Amino acid sequence: MPTQASGLKILAPVSELYRQRVLTPSALEFLQGLHREFQAQRLALLDERKQRQTRLDQGGSLDFLPETLSIRESSWTVAPTPEDLLDRRVEITGPTDAKMVINALNSGAKVFMADFEDAQSPTWENQLQGQVNLQDAIRNTLSFRSEEGKVYELKPASELATLLVRPRGWHLEERHLTVDGTPMSASLFDFGLYVFHTMKERMSRGSAPYFYLPKMESHREARLWNDVFLYAQNALGVPRGTIRATCLIETIPAAFEMDEILYELREHAAGLNAGRWDYIFSMIKKFAKHPDKILPDRAQVTMSVPFMSAYAQLLVKTCHRRGAHAIGGMAAFIPSRKDAAVNERAISKVQEDKTIEARHGFDGTWVAHPDLVPIARAVFDEYLGTKAHQKDKLREDVHVQAKDLLNVTIPGAQITEEGVRQNIRVAIQYMNCWLKGQGAVALYNLMEDAATAEISRTQLWQWIHHKAKLQDGRVITPELYTQFRSEELALLGGPEKDRHKEVIELLDGLVLAKDFSEFLTLPAYRMLDR
Repeated sequence: MPTQASGLKILAPVSELYRQRVLTPSALEFLQGLHREFQAQRLALLDERKQRQTRLDQGGSLDFLPETLSIRESSWTVAPTPEDLLDRRVEITGPTDAKMVINALNSGAKVFMADFEDAQSPTWENQLQGQVNLQDAIRNTLSFRSEEGKVYELKPASELATLLVRPRGWHLEERHLTVDGTPMSASLFDFGLYVFHTMKERMSRGSAPYFYLPKMESHREARLWNDVFLYAQNALGVPRGTIRATCLIETIPAAFEMDEILYELREHAAGLNAGRWDYIFSMIKKFAKHPDKILPDRAQVTMSVPFMSAYAQLLVKTCHRRGAHAIGGMAAFIPSRKDAAVNERAISKVQEDKTIEARHGFDGTWVAHPDLVPIARAVFDEYLGTKAHQKDKLREDVHVQAKDLLNVTIPGAQITEEGVRQNIRVAIQYMNCWLKGQGAVALYNLMEDAATAEISRTQLWQWIHHKAKLQDGRVITPELYTQFRSEELALLGGPEKDRHKEVIELLDGLVLAKDFSEFLTLPAYRMLDR
């Protein structure tokens, strides 16, 4: 597709709708400007990630940065919270398809995070249609008709959740668009199109473009986002600080730099979120070659285990000291319409989990399904009462050290055959759906996304690589994995079903490789449009 932006090329078909609504000449010029301004800095930061990983693979560890001690010890706060982000007691997340956007905005949650990242398979169609859907949503014109003829429409604007958008992470590229022969950063692509097309509309309605920032590993990556925000605000002629962002603390390196991340974004920061599933994935990934960091079955790695509890409480303390919101992790349960007993047990666990978060001092929490909104809200209503948040809970009793963030000891924890098989089942089914264009998948009454698939395959690699043992004494070998994988695949329909052949090619390549692969979505993206 020819464009008016010299040096920019689109390597995929573009319908008239997307030509007029998304990939307009002026928007493409804006994207090109973002790429040329920030691509070199982005690549340098990704190289820093590799260097840090090399040090960890060679036996190194993590600690709080001595060079930023003054930031941690000095008094400062982030910018005041905008009115429509003051009360965030329940937030719902999901991909950007029209039905999800409508149901989430209508759900009664205070915030909806529209996800271009882990809950969305990044097909060209999904990413562009998602932009259209969000443009329509903020104008309250979005509607959807199902195949059965059911019509979904938005409630009045005063009853809708506040919209936040999560672009893809710094490590990902949008291969369908190149600038000067190089694929564009997926982060800048998603961010750029949304902010360009919605800035003035959001401001005219008393709000602004708000974002969730994923998978950062250092305050320098937060500084890059801050520079991007300053560039965009200047280019669009709006005041500094108009854009606001909540940062997901979902990597173990970022847990050591929470103060610094908020400091870099202090003009634009709205809070931090405890992204629990990616955080577990990051713990495995960063210490993949450390035999003393082997985790048990995923179901046993709860928020009450040492390294997760320390991280959650440090996040609350850090946020409240700096005047920022602390948002709790995901309740991924999907209610069953057939099994009341399953619902009763799961809802009890959700209530217990959210009660722990509220006691810690979190100002809100995440859910994956509209039916969980009133359950989570009831818990936070009890703790918040008429207050919008509990930032006055400073948690001065919390004193987290590096060893606490790295303590993976879980008394009584085990690796079970069912845990291994569950990881295989989840990985196969999720990756199959992802390759077919679906990024949020309900499996076994849980909403799985790319983060939980990452946990599944990284645990399998970790267990095989370190010759971990099952609770019955069997060593987890490549042969045992292959046996379990073949048996589970047969139960799921065999290699001829859907895209199972490609899934097994991908999964075996990740699990049985000598070297650990950083993200499954990188090789999977190359297979996405086959």
